[in-house]
Amino acid sequence: MTMKSDKFKVDKRHLRTVRTREKLLVAARHVFLENDFQTTTISQIIKRAGVGYGTAYVHFEGKDELLIVLMEDVMDRFHQVAEQPFEPGTAEEAQKQIEQQAMAFLQLAEQEREMLRVVEQAIGISYVIRTKWKQIRERFIERISCDIRYAQRTGLARPDLNPALVARGWFFANEMYLFEVVREETTASIEEIAKTLTAVYTTGLYEHG
Repeated sequence: MTMKSDKFKVDKRHLRTVRTREKLLVAARHVFLENDFQTTTISQIIKRAGVGYGTAYVHFEGKDELLIVLMEDVMDRFHQVAEQPFEPGTAEEAQKQIEQQAMAFLQLAEQEREMLRVVEQAIGISYVIRTKWKQIRERFIERISCDIRYAQRTGLARPDLNPALVARGWFFANEMYLFEVVREETTASIEEIAKTLTAVYTTGLYEHG
C-alpha cells in the first residue's frame, strides 16, 4: 500500500512538473511572438504562464533557455527534411531529391516565419542563442557531408571535392535564403529559389568526366 502511495505521489509530482514546463513554453512562445526577443523579459513569461517565480526558475534559467527549447522544436522539423534517406541511383535522382529537400526547407521557413524572426534577432543579441545556432548548423552540415560521401562512394559525385567544404557552402546558401524568406525580402518564389540553388550546386558536384 505504501509503495503504491509513494509511486502515486511521484507520478503526480512528475505530471505537475511536465505541466509547469509546458505552461512556461507556451507562454514564452506567445510573449516572444507578441513582442520580440530583445524586449521580452522572463517576468512577462512567468506572469503569462501563471506560475511562481521560484517554480519557473527550477525549469528555466531565463528567456534564452526558453527560446532554445522552442528553437529546437522548430528546427527538428527542418532536420526531418535534411535527414531523409539519401540513396540515389543516378545523378538525376540525386538532383531531384536535393531540389525537393531545398523546397521543403524553404516551405518550412514560410510556415515558421514568425518564430524564426525571433530566432534571427536572438542570434544577433545572445551569445547563448548564437552558440546553439552554430550547433544546429553543424548538425545540418554533417548530414549533408554524409550524403555527399555516399554519392562519391557510388561514383555519382566528383571524388576530388572535400565533402565538408561542399556541405558547408550548400548549407550557407540555403541558410541565407531561409532568412530572406523569413524577412520577406526575396521577390523570387521558393520554387524558383530551390530550383536555381539546386542546379548550381548539383552541376558542380555531380557533372564530371
